[in-house]
Amino acid sequence: MDQRHLTLLTDFYELTMGNGYFVNGMENKIVYFDMFFREIPDGGGFVIMAGLEQLINYLKDLHFTDEDIAFLRSKGIFDEKFLDYLKNFEFACDVWAVPEGRPVFPHEPLVTVRGPVIQAQFVETMLLLTINHQCLIATKANRIVRAAKGRAVMEFGSRRAQGPDAATYGARAAYIGGVAGSANTMTDRDYGVPALGTMAHSWVQLFDDEEKAFRLYAEAYPQACTLLVDTYDVLGSGLPNAIKVFKDVVVPRGYRPAGVRIDSGDIAYLSKRARAMLDEAGFEDCAVVVSGGLDEFLIQDLLIQGAKIDSFGVGERLITCKSDPVFGGVYKMVAVEEDGFLAPRIKISENVGKITTPGYKMPWRLFDKKTNKAIADLVMLADETLDTSHAIEIFDPNAVWKRKTVKDFRAEKLQVPIFVAGKQVYESPSVQDIRAYCQEELETLWDEVKRFENPHHYYVDYSSSLWSLRERMLMERRHVISQEEKALLEDVEKLND
Repeated sequence: MDQRHLTLLTDFYELTMGNGYFVNGMENKIVYFDMFFREIPDGGGFVIMAGLEQLINYLKDLHFTDEDIAFLRSKGIFDEKFLDYLKNFEFACDVWAVPEGRPVFPHEPLVTVRGPVIQAQFVETMLLLTINHQCLIATKANRIVRAAKGRAVMEFGSRRAQGPDAATYGARAAYIGGVAGSANTMTDRDYGVPALGTMAHSWVQLFDDEEKAFRLYAEAYPQACTLLVDTYDVLGSGLPNAIKVFKDVVVPRGYRPAGVRIDSGDIAYLSKRARAMLDEAGFEDCAVVVSGGLDEFLIQDLLIQGAKIDSFGVGERLITCKSDPVFGGVYKMVAVEEDGFLAPRIKISENVGKITTPGYKMPWRLFDKKTNKAIADLVMLADETLDTSHAIEIFDPNAVWKRKTVKDFRAEKLQVPIFVAGKQVYESPSVQDIRAYCQEELETLWDEVKRFENPHHYYVDYSSSLWSLRERMLMERRHVISQEEKALLEDVEKLND
């Protein structure tokens, strides 16, 4: 899937702006963009970074084919020299990013791009599409996995995903988030995410009676026999027939039954009765698997009710993040190189939450040396240094009176170089390694940050220099506005006179 030619999967304004930059002689102007997000889905405490591998694959193969150029020429609005530029396009940007699997928080740069304005602007759509989607699914998957409290969670959502990419990359992201595997076979082939599955109701319906259906399936898969017992009557026929087949077919072949699956009904009650019936038959090691419209809250409720469940299959509410299906990552220009200097840029909005943070920056994570727990993240200007040998004072940039002195700490940069002058310098780990790294990183977060309801607010602080830069630019911009307003009032007064 990563080998498809996706260059024109971009917002059209990337191309019209690119043409505008080119005809105005600005194609070599160096700019900086940050990708960040403002809110955590589902009111959670953190987000899991994911999707970087697919972004890398896109960027390293970024080029325009003859067919692309012919199509753009047919639009009748692009300068011919600009089309020649695209025909000979070579990606030349620097890219830094947070590695996949790491917890991240609002208003800190996840990806930073530096390069010629046409190129840095052009990659916006695919960068956001890729990172937004997989961050969303990895985060949702981890919420569901944590709700299961050590019980395996399987991703069953392919048929409910919004298309093949959402199904396959979603399953990849869900595995990073902690699921045990996926029903999506392609994700196993391409990424090594274990393909898992048993049978559908149609297998049982095909045969004249349920016991025969179970028997034939068990004869085909005695070494891994999980039977779906809710096609007709879980307690009246499904479980009794499953137990009979386990005894008649699976055990005589030297195997133990893998499990029974319940996909409907009062799952809490049925799981308890299933556990009792299996134990009474001597199958204490036979798992009870449940599926059907599950999410973290339903799983949490089932376990509170004492449901006897060993693993969960979760579909549409995971693969679509049904409860909060949009991850609002954005991509904003933050600086321009002018005459050998770095000129910061800021976007101001009537919506205070949409005001951007200017400058070329580097996010750091501060850890308590004694507990290895994350204290806060600190966003600094890239040319600032962080001295960990002395205590530092950090503060909330939105409420500067909230301050904390941090001492006896260590610090890590959150971003790593991905491309230098268009050349890839970072190799993506396997998805298995990313998943393990994610689990390690989550252990550095306090449990209070991981709560589903009202999680502790994890602070992303700014250095004094960065905060001062932002405030100064806001005040300068406000001064310009005030002068414009004053001139307008003077004109109105003249007209009135």
